[in-house]
Amino acid sequence: MDGDTSLMRTPAHAVVLGGGLAGTLAAAALSSHMGKVTIVERYHLPDGPGTRRGVPQARHAHLMWSGGARAIESLLPGTIRRWTAAGAREIGVPSGLVSLTAQGWLRRGPRMQFIIICSRDLLDWVVRKEVLANNRITMAPPGQAIALLGNPARVTGVRVRDEASGRETELQADFVVDATGRTSQASSWLANLGLTAPAEETVDSGLTYATRIFQAPKGTPPDFPLINVQADHLAARPGQSATLIPIENRRWLVTLSGTRGGEPPTDASRFVDFARGVRHPIVGDLIARARPDSPVYSSHSTANRRRYFERLPHWPDGFIVLGDAVATYNPIYGHGMSVAARSAAALHHGLAQHSMRPGAARRIQRTIAGTTEGAWTTATSQDVLYPQAIGAPPTMAARLLQRYVDRLVRTASDRPAAAAAFYGAFALSKPMSQLLSPKAALATLLGPTRPALSTPPLSDELLFFASPCSAR
Repeated sequence: MDGDTSLMRTPAHAVVLGGGLAGTLAAAALSSHMGKVTIVERYHLPDGPGTRRGVPQARHAHLMWSGGARAIESLLPGTIRRWTAAGAREIGVPSGLVSLTAQGWLRRGPRMQFIIICSRDLLDWVVRKEVLANNRITMAPPGQAIALLGNPARVTGVRVRDEASGRETELQADFVVDATGRTSQASSWLANLGLTAPAEETVDSGLTYATRIFQAPKGTPPDFPLINVQADHLAARPGQSATLIPIENRRWLVTLSGTRGGEPPTDASRFVDFARGVRHPIVGDLIARARPDSPVYSSHSTANRRRYFERLPHWPDGFIVLGDAVATYNPIYGHGMSVAARSAAALHHGLAQHSMRPGAARRIQRTIAGTTEGAWTTATSQDVLYPQAIGAPPTMAARLLQRYVDRLVRTASDRPAAAAAFYGAFALSKPMSQLLSPKAALATLLGPTRPALSTPPLSDELLFFASPCSAR
């Protein structure tokens, strides 16, 4: 976005720390309110859709849910069209989704929400290219932020260490956004200014990821669905899952995961066997007929971790934290990028409403905290149930709510009111409170009208690619 509103009434310069998706979207949000936006990123960014250094999880499955995609469209109109033109796909939910939940296979009904599917590299590059075309936004030479400048009342800039020379410089700014991700040092930076560090909460199921890319077999239709065999959080054993995402250039990105005690293999020889050994073998059967196109990549950075900045008794003007620097989520739910997008949109709307009046940053930080709630509740309420999970055990109220949500998910395949609430909340298009709306609650009370599906909702044409005779 390249608006020109209120430039005479607002500060001229903002600095964004972090050049990933959260950082570039924050820069887009700020560009309507600042005369100049500088992005400080530690590493050189690729010119095209290449892997970015410092993001070990980038090779694994990522989803952009409709709630996040709409937020990005509000900041960068036309982004969905640019993604699809570059090779991404927009698939309907539940029409393009084949998913085995703890309650059984979801039926593929009419589209209610959507997901953008592609590699993380492609998704980031399309956004980054558009953001850096804005003449108000510049990329600083590679450097690492090491401290905030200012005092407990206001942040006035950042101290940066040049990545090449090691020389430290001070970059003055009227507004600073920390989008440095899960390794953010914002807590210690605030403490060094004389403020209190925020409380933190961690829920860790011990999840490990293993991902490999395959070439889709010859003849695979272009509308091949996303297939997801989820773990069963209701079973008293480690959770294991397998996800197949069709991505650009006729490839399949396959991510396997397992919680503590059920980790997936990191060697290629056991990859297919693990995929066949989860709750249904469909993903393993499909990739057994496909040609591998990458090694196996593994990651252990999957804990849910939240920093409660919004609860601090004092907050400095001119400073905001968003994206993974606020909260990280078990990536199996695919919510991290969508939350970052919604947080950037909240930043834009907050500045439009409050400008830079005293206390504006505090109000915006609280709004950003609200954008994390749905994803945080979804991830932690299930992850804490797995054996050997680290985190406070669920309360009785939380257990009752989880039982209600489990019944709602089972009902979603049969009753539109339950489906609309479930898919809307999970796609981050509606607040979690929609799960308890009168229509959704009545549908859940009435329950499903048909037995759960016992086999994946795939046509014979698509099941052919999971059969031995389909080998190419």
